[in-house]
Amino acid sequence: MKLRFAPSPTGLIHVGNARQAIANALYARRHGATFQLRIDDTDRERSREEYADALRTDLTWLGIGWDETFRQSDRLDRYAAAIETLKDSGRLYPCFESEQELAAKREARIRMRKPPVYDRAMLRMTAEQRAQAEANGKVPYWRFRLSDGIVAWDDLVMGRSRVKLPSISDPVLVRADGTVLYTLASVVDDLETGVTHVLRGEDHLTNTGVQIDIAEALGARPGRFTFAHLPLLLDEAGGKLSKRFDGLSLRALRQDGIDPGAVVSYLARLGSSDDPAPLSFSELATTYDVRRVSRSAARFDMRQLMALNRKVMHQKPFADMRDLLPEGATEAFWLAVRGNVDLLSELRHWWDVVGGTIVPPVQDEEEGGYLLQALSLLPDDPWDSETWKSWTDAIRAATGRSGKALFHPLRVALTGEEKGPEMRDLLPLMGHARVAERLRIAAR
Repeated sequence: MKLRFAPSPTGLIHVGNARQAIANALYARRHGATFQLRIDDTDRERSREEYADALRTDLTWLGIGWDETFRQSDRLDRYAAAIETLKDSGRLYPCFESEQELAAKREARIRMRKPPVYDRAMLRMTAEQRAQAEANGKVPYWRFRLSDGIVAWDDLVMGRSRVKLPSISDPVLVRADGTVLYTLASVVDDLETGVTHVLRGEDHLTNTGVQIDIAEALGARPGRFTFAHLPLLLDEAGGKLSKRFDGLSLRALRQDGIDPGAVVSYLARLGSSDDPAPLSFSELATTYDVRRVSRSAARFDMRQLMALNRKVMHQKPFADMRDLLPEGATEAFWLAVRGNVDLLSELRHWWDVVGGTIVPPVQDEEEGGYLLQALSLLPDDPWDSETWKSWTDAIRAATGRSGKALFHPLRVALTGEEKGPEMRDLLPLMGHARVAERLRIAAR
């Protein structure tokens, strides 16, 4: 068994692409299959090396590795051979119509209440007519003559699926400049590199019917591939997610401080009967079954991802976080704050709270007097997890305060925040000198 993820390096990977990558990687892991990363870079005008580098970085960030990889631009000779095979069999034929001529044909068919399918006029072109067209400077592009029947397959997600080929225009496989298009290149790669299972978006359903026909024209046996088409992702309001893709690239999520484990856990189960849970890649792979994905479109909800990210962060051990924490941060710091961070980006703030410089808000005269009294009762070093209780017990006895009136002014003065990690854990990390200084500033 072999699966592949085949992104085009024409932009950043977004959550929709990531969902397909995760599905393929998990399915491959569960079944002990080979996982292939293919870079579909035949679009020379739009493909960029920086995007190819970015997608490898993003996949690595997600924890997805691959067993083999190649780029389509290194296999142009194999596509050329396939093109010649299809030409020799009469399945690939030259066309000379301009875009304007094709548009006119489509409009005419629509006026006649016929489907705007290509009329295959070029199949009736004689050798003399073709020679004359080329003598006049026209360069042909090449269409694949589809079969006349119905292509059907058992889809792992969508169930029994059918594509009526006569209702589709013969696809262009080779542009006039000789560029091979994805529809052909992908089939050649899947056949020649031994791909057995293709998991991708439902927007490829019709394309799958076409590619099965191309594969069989190149000698593939019927049923050569197993397909699974994942439903599209919608936004929280039910609209097309693509309209909001700029803010949902993996790079943006990473920069916002989302943990990659949360992204994988969320997208792995989104739209399935299994609730998202903070699980490792291996744990997810153990039970991953693409058949559990619903045939209906799933909604990507950032609030759900954030809630899952919070759970993932809260259970992370220090060993997993060591390289992500601010320089100098200790295990004691991580254990103190992990229950109160939703994003990695928040760690810098809490490190400043316990080990850096913050300016606490100046409180009113009454509270200022209270803080100075608390300062006078501040215990001597050394401090530990019991220091906060012994200090506040002394303050309660001296001032008669309790509850919020006792604790809230101290928290705000020492952290600058209304809420946060337990003060009993933060206080030893701050130390006597820093606590005393902040109390003086807040009491002014």
